[in-house]
Amino acid sequence: MVRLEKVILDNLRLEPEKPCLWWEGTWWSNGDLLRLVEQSVKVLEEGKFRAGYRLAVLLPNSPLVLALSLAAWSLGGAISPLNEKSGIPSLMGTLQLAEPCAVVLAPGLDELRTALEERDVPVVVAESLADALPSFAVKETSLEDDSLAVIFATSGTTGMPKAVPLTHGNLLDNILMMYDAFELLQEGDILLNVLPNFHSFGFTVGGLLPLVKKLRQALVASFLPPSETMKTIHDSGTNVIVVVPTMLYFMTAAAAKGAPLPVSLKLIVTGGDRLNVQLDEKVKDAFGVGILEGYGLTECSPVVAVNRNYKDRRLGTVGPLLRGYEWKLLNDKNEDVTSSGEGVLWVKGPSVASGYFRDPVMTAERFADGWFNTGDYVRMEDGYVRILDRVTDIIIVGGFNVYPQEVEAILLSHPAVSQAAVVGIPHPVNGEVPKAFIRLREGTRVTQREIIDFCKKHLAHFKVPRSVEFMESFPLSSTGKVLRRMLRQK
Repeated sequence: MVRLEKVILDNLRLEPEKPCLWWEGTWWSNGDLLRLVEQSVKVLEEGKFRAGYRLAVLLPNSPLVLALSLAAWSLGGAISPLNEKSGIPSLMGTLQLAEPCAVVLAPGLDELRTALEERDVPVVVAESLADALPSFAVKETSLEDDSLAVIFATSGTTGMPKAVPLTHGNLLDNILMMYDAFELLQEGDILLNVLPNFHSFGFTVGGLLPLVKKLRQALVASFLPPSETMKTIHDSGTNVIVVVPTMLYFMTAAAAKGAPLPVSLKLIVTGGDRLNVQLDEKVKDAFGVGILEGYGLTECSPVVAVNRNYKDRRLGTVGPLLRGYEWKLLNDKNEDVTSSGEGVLWVKGPSVASGYFRDPVMTAERFADGWFNTGDYVRMEDGYVRILDRVTDIIIVGGFNVYPQEVEAILLSHPAVSQAAVVGIPHPVNGEVPKAFIRLREGTRVTQREIIDFCKKHLAHFKVPRSVEFMESFPLSSTGKVLRRMLRQK
């Protein structure tokens, strides 16, 4: 098995003086990153981290995230980047599932730190995002195979934690196939690493691909404000941008207000959400190049398909599948309808995870004989994939998944709410936003603002319903299931 850290560390050692990453206005060399990796290995070793353990990190994009990943892999362990804005209940469920030996936190997360310490989870606070962690001791935990590299966490459609375990082989295959697909990419390019590291798109494409393929990366801790991201792109000479469509919308707005423009941009790639093709002209006018749209899922490490170049791209499609994938189309009866050109996309290949982490029930629902059900209804057009609709009810807000049942569970915990349903409604910037329909308990009164404020206390901001409609009754199917499509039409 070829391991990620061996490929990357060999690259760093081969050319130690070569620029590697841009961080807070200066270039780090390969040697600078290598030293931080070695310091991180020492801290983990002294803390009794061992092969098979998992280290959870809740940090913004930074040199430390890359170094901790490489250090954990060097010792035969795995990393689990998590979103600190997921809300404490969701995070606790994920941590209970992943059983990390310790959790690394950014400064200022005092409430989360207290909650973790109350549950006897070792916590270490990163005093700097560019220096090694202070000394800390891990706790004994269960062991996993050392082929495991990363666990990405998300909420299942039931609202329960769901985790995707990706191996070194999964990630390396996806990186190599991606690099092969992007015909414009070449060694020495500078790629923007701004997508959050708890998002598989950001971690793999933004962070790992440059390290594996000897590109440079401009690291941005937070996309907001967009004007600062634009300044980083300009000052670092970034020429490859990988973002979700919502970010591009804000970048073009920032450019119109005088934010510095890229100097030598040659490639813009989007994924994580459906692209509004009208945005392409605005981006081209602002930055000089158009958009290559791609498509992926965490379970696929993540990229599945992408438009290869500007000459052959087809706006409105996500391009051809990466080399190495087998694919087929099934209908709702699981009958093969590949020849028809339309159906639910199933994929198989070295990038595809083997299942969900410690969840045989969910695994059986989505995986079968090495095949993975993407849950997306697609049309194949001369080898190009057009996403027609999501089979599931997932709402995608600015590139991030929102699972209605997770939001509904929070709504139902409000003492005045007896029934709740959440659907996605169109939004000009974010693609979709959640809208809640609720029925109140008899004799109770509550305002839309009070419901939204309640959700803000328990959910990440992108999961909070933007509007609430009160219902006397819900449209139901013959089996008593709420008919979401009728709520969407409403």
